[in-house]
Amino acid sequence: MHGTARIQPTRKKSAKAFWMKQLHTWHWVSSAVSLIGLLLFAFTGITLNHAADVEASPQTIEKSATLPAALLKQVAADDAPDAKKPLPAPVATWVEQSVGQAGAGNAEWSADEIYLALPRPGGDGWVSIDRHSGAVTSESTSRGWISYLNDLHKGRNAGGVWKWFIDIFSIACFVFALTGLVLLQLHAKKRPSTWPLVAIGLALPALLAIIFIH
Repeated sequence: MHGTARIQPTRKKSAKAFWMKQLHTWHWVSSAVSLIGLLLFAFTGITLNHAADVEASPQTIEKSATLPAALLKQVAADDAPDAKKPLPAPVATWVEQSVGQAGAGNAEWSADEIYLALPRPGGDGWVSIDRHSGAVTSESTSRGWISYLNDLHKGRNAGGVWKWFIDIFSIACFVFALTGLVLLQLHAKKRPSTWPLVAIGLALPALLAIIFIH
């Protein structure tokens, strides 16, 4: 009986030590994975909150060129209805080389013009091709690196890869917060201020929202 009695507490201590080790491992791994992202999103949280105070001075570059006759044939005006489709590959390559704008993506084709919108984080751009004359005009606008980071925060025009990054980063933050909460619970007996501080963290934003946001 005494031997069995000793085994039970030993098993409990062993199980607790195992889960403590797992929690600490997941906590530091998730914190390492999300650290840089957290710094980025915390910084851009401030810049977005004070967007009016950190307004950038947009810089716009305009360019023009004329599509070669051989390529003009590939985009020449026709009687087809308006459509949305990519530029032919040779035309897209020429646009990139001649006016320095990406030629990828779906363009808007009308009877007289092809318009390719090129939004991106921290800036904007477009390319217009006259389907009769082959005249090409383009415009590229940059709003600076703070605007670039702000757009990354919002996932604005950042593409599918960045979307996946935000999802993975969000999961890492969730794991970091959840394991931190469990670790708080495990150490709360030795730290009496734990739950009052957690309660303040919950109550403060709730009160501010109720009182000041209408």
